[in-house]
Amino acid sequence: MTGDRTWRKSSYSSDTIDSDCVEVSLTQDALVRDSKNASGDVLAFSAPAWQSLLNWLN
Repeated sequence: MTGDRTWRKSSYSSDTIDSDCVEVSLTQDALVRDSKNASGDVLAFSAPAWQSLLNWLN
């Protein structure tokens, strides 16, 4: 499910190796994961739910 997707780091994440950061993969839905545990659990959002979250944060 997550192996064939393209992931990108949050623009709020620093580039240090021990930094806390999240990655997001946007295809038909949005998946969010901890970059330090790429094989761990992911949060899944439908496209409308992801857009609502982004609108709420802005």
